[in-house]
Amino acid sequence: MPLLSVDELSVTFTAKGRKDSTAVDGVSFDVDQGQVVGLVGESGCGKSVTSLALMGLLPAKGVRVGGRAEFDGTDLLKLGPAKIRDMRGRHLAMIFQDPLSSLNPVVPIGVQVTEILQRHRGLKGEAARKEAAQLLDRVGIPDPARRLKEYPHQLSGGMRQRALIAMAVACAPRLLIADEPTTALDVTIQAQILELLKELVDQEGTALLMITHDLGVVAGLCDEVNVLYAGKAVETAGRRELFAHPTHPYAHGLLGSIPRLDAPRGEPLNPIRGSINDKIAWADGCAFAPRCDHYTLECLTGTPELTEPRTAGHQVRCVNPVLPPVRPAAEVPA
Repeated sequence: MPLLSVDELSVTFTAKGRKDSTAVDGVSFDVDQGQVVGLVGESGCGKSVTSLALMGLLPAKGVRVGGRAEFDGTDLLKLGPAKIRDMRGRHLAMIFQDPLSSLNPVVPIGVQVTEILQRHRGLKGEAARKEAAQLLDRVGIPDPARRLKEYPHQLSGGMRQRALIAMAVACAPRLLIADEPTTALDVTIQAQILELLKELVDQEGTALLMITHDLGVVAGLCDEVNVLYAGKAVETAGRRELFAHPTHPYAHGLLGSIPRLDAPRGEPLNPIRGSINDKIAWADGCAFAPRCDHYTLECLTGTPELTEPRTAGHQVRCVNPVLPPVRPAAEVPA
């Protein structure tokens, strides 16, 4: 049984006098212990809202959440505020996208780290400060004793992100959600943060849900990948299978728009036309149809189901997937 099993998760935002807006529309995936699962897609596809729903961080009003999200047999979506608060930090933890806005600017780093240790591990005073310094040292922050007294604005972007990771792993959570943890960092710091996350998974057996739009991060870290578009998973596959054989036109377009070092000089990129706003309702057909180069009238015959047109376990939500041409029998090697 997987550590986290998400089944038909949906999140709809409501407002008086306005049409309901569905940000997550029936997303399902599993995360096992020691496994890294990626949620990939453009901004606005529902990745971050999915993570906030799992952590119980969505507003209490104006939001309708459906489906199931079982963590070790407990449905997170059914827990009250007090119970989910007890689980956050201790069993579930999240690394947020922007460390500068996630950290309290008027509270020293040390106080913010020790607060978690006091709340969930009962450490106080010198014992808490010593453990906090060890956590900062573990995530690669130099001179941790001095850094504990500093404020977030006194740290570099990479150090702030490391401080967030230290807070997230302070209680050795079984599930760690990383929401775009390398977006605001330069390439060298990105590599260090990803290596740190990989070590946590390998050494602690932590289950990691990686949310990103960076396919380079996916290639270097994830075991399984879920490609989201307009709130639904449009392709689900293992990392190697997805990169070798992207089958949904959206996933195919994402990979095709990445510059390649082995491409001939002057070869133009192939971006996906339009934007995430150029979509139709899933009830009317494939939401990606207005931007799709493989669009047919069949794409407008209702919501396409997830199928396995290629290999077992490689699921695609498309009636006209990108498949390799069938070779004549004479050309197929024995």
